[in-house]
Amino acid sequence: MGVLLLALSAGCSQADAPGTAAAAVDQGLSVSIPAIGVQSSLVPLGLNPDRTVATPPVSTPMQAGLYINGPAPGDPGPAVILGHINGGGQPGVFARLAQLKPGEEVDVYRVDGSVATFTVREVTRAPKDAFPTAKVYSDTTNPQLRLITCGGVLDRTARSYLDNVIVYADLSSVRAA
Repeated sequence: MGVLLLALSAGCSQADAPGTAAAAVDQGLSVSIPAIGVQSSLVPLGLNPDRTVATPPVSTPMQAGLYINGPAPGDPGPAVILGHINGGGQPGVFARLAQLKPGEEVDVYRVDGSVATFTVREVTRAPKDAFPTAKVYSDTTNPQLRLITCGGVLDRTARSYLDNVIVYADLSSVRAA
């Protein structure tokens, strides 16, 4: 099963304080990625006691979650959505995340009834022990989106993938749903 653990470096301003995502996720956000067949509501995700980012329950691998200590999708800064690559012997919501290409779109259905569309800029894979915390979580002046799942080689003993797949996307439009 894919288990996603991401360490946050001290000093990242969004690591500790609830962001605008906290209120938004409680009101029914969802994500759609047509290019890879993703459609999911978003559950709130905070920090685990060891200061790693929580993940959606692996028992529901098709569920994505929004990191609530950051901005809501469409607000300035990097909103972060996490999902499993698999779980319980089933594909996860982000099973095909690594197949996204620059230029493809991610839609986030927001609480005000609008749809924030983000355009993929970069898809990368990083070893978990060298996770690019600052690049993923540091403040930005414009609205951005990060999508994160596990990837690479599965360590069967640890039941964890060695890498993370990270998608970086920029807000390209907001429209009525």
